[in-house]
Amino acid sequence: MNEPHRGDSNKKASGISTIDVSLCLDFGGGSSPPFSLAVNVSLPGAGVTAIFGHSGSGKTSLLRSIAGLERKALGSVVVNNENWQNSTFFLPTHKRSIGYVFQESSLFGHLTASGNLRYARKRAKKRTKGLSRKVIEIMGISHLLDRFPSQLSGGERQRVSIARALLTEPSLLLLDEPLAALDISRKREIIPYLELLKQNANVPILYVSHSVDEVARLADHIIVLEQGKVVAEGAVQEVFSQMDVPFSLQEDTGVLLSGTYKTHEPEWSLSRVALSGGDLLVAEVSATVGADLRVRILAKDISLSLSAEDHSSILNRLECEIIDVVEKAEQSMALVKLQTGDDFLIASITRKSLYRLGLVKGMHVWAQIKSVAIVQ
Repeated sequence: MNEPHRGDSNKKASGISTIDVSLCLDFGGGSSPPFSLAVNVSLPGAGVTAIFGHSGSGKTSLLRSIAGLERKALGSVVVNNENWQNSTFFLPTHKRSIGYVFQESSLFGHLTASGNLRYARKRAKKRTKGLSRKVIEIMGISHLLDRFPSQLSGGERQRVSIARALLTEPSLLLLDEPLAALDISRKREIIPYLELLKQNANVPILYVSHSVDEVARLADHIIVLEQGKVVAEGAVQEVFSQMDVPFSLQEDTGVLLSGTYKTHEPEWSLSRVALSGGDLLVAEVSATVGADLRVRILAKDISLSLSAEDHSSILNRLECEIIDVVEKAEQSMALVKLQTGDDFLIASITRKSLYRLGLVKGMHVWAQIKSVAIVQ
């Protein structure tokens, strides 16, 4: 395997925080098909890093290995310069400063929500003053404290589980598809609390998910796994805008852009969001003027025109320059990368349209955007 990443002296001197993972885990011939995990990455020691991929790609195995739950995982784990394991040393799970939230709530059924939280505080090595009150407020569970887990909804149980994990004051919070067991309404209920967690919790988070929507809304950084290997890694906006996107992202090829809330058009129930290349109209957003928003535009929702089409039902049009074109002879569709202002878009159009319009690198065209999603 590759030489493991380490928390070196340069990182210590500069104050850079990283999560350095170099692990191999071979499940042997007993698995069907045989599966092995081989990951060597250096991740940001702050914010939310998504571990993304289809079922069976190795997401949970990686998370369990980082937590020390897969004793056969060989290699190194260094979290913000703290060595958790290497070729000669292995720190047991209970001594790793982690908070782990599973797909299914693991609350103690004989304790109330408050009792579960008190149990976590007893395990904490540090006792930051006022943390319990802050965590309870972030997760919105003050009215649930006297209830037992059996009296809580699935979303409420997960919020209490996350609060319990935070109250151990971990160096790393591991969330293993915390919304997977919830129905759509419960997912919508808990997502805003996860956003508050991201904004207010001073702890790096590794977030396992196979949902592009969740990743787009919550993550700052992403690693994409396929068959136990890392096939893409980087800032989430950069990875999503790659032309050679991994297979697991192909159906959702598109871009994430940072915009600013500009104004509201109440007569149409629309809001205007400013991007570097122009304004977009979106479904009404509850935000204050100047607020930062994250906008997601899928490649399949963009069509291209050689001129501004005023006689069209499509409201959002941006003037762009073609930066790159990717086509494959055996496929009917082509990808066109566009620049508008400082932002980039990707359009998916038929190869026939590409040739009919004579689209080549350097041309100026109009991107007609049929759908825009606000994800943050």
